[in-house]
This record gives sequence, C-alpha cells and structure tokens, in this order.
Amino acid sequence: MEAAFKAINDQTRREILQLLVEGPRNAGEIAKQFQMTKPSISHHLDLLKQASLILAEKKGQFILYSLNKEGFAQIHHWFQGFATHFEFPKPKIRL
Repeated sequence: MEAAFKAINDQTRREILQLLVEGPRNAGEIAKQFQMTKPSISHHLDLLKQASLILAEKKGQFILYSLNKEGFAQIHHWFQGFATHFEFPKPKIRL
C-alpha cells in the first residue's frame, strides 16, 4: 500500500487516474493531455502500475491502461477503518 500512497502523491499521476475514470486509454491518448514527453508519461504509468492502481493490457499494437479495482479496494478498505471515528459530509469530487 505504500507504493500506492507514493503514486497518488504526485499531481500528474492523480490527473492520469482521473482520465482513466472515463475509460481505458493508450499512452499516446494520455500523453496528449499533458505538456510532457511520452517517456515521462510512461514513467508515471509504470509507477501507477507498480502500485497496482492501473492495469496494462495489450490490444493489437497498443497497450491500454485502465483503473485496477483491486488496487483501489485495498486503499478504500484501509480508509474505511477510520470512517467509524468521524462523520463526513458527502464529498464533492474535484479534478
């Protein structure tokens, strides 16, 4: 879980995750959303994959990246352990 927290500590990686909420994308589609090199985007994708937050599936000549439910479930369950100690308003999702 430490790798997941390190991964989401970076704004670019959080923005990549937010893009993937809309559905799977290849690295080129993701890179178009950022003003950085494709190797930099690939580095961010690798870190997200190592943290089990995204999956990479080869489809023809492309690799499609998508959110990994199991990786998010682990973080969610950890946070849920604190929920019994607090009363939270319904969150507003921001990008």
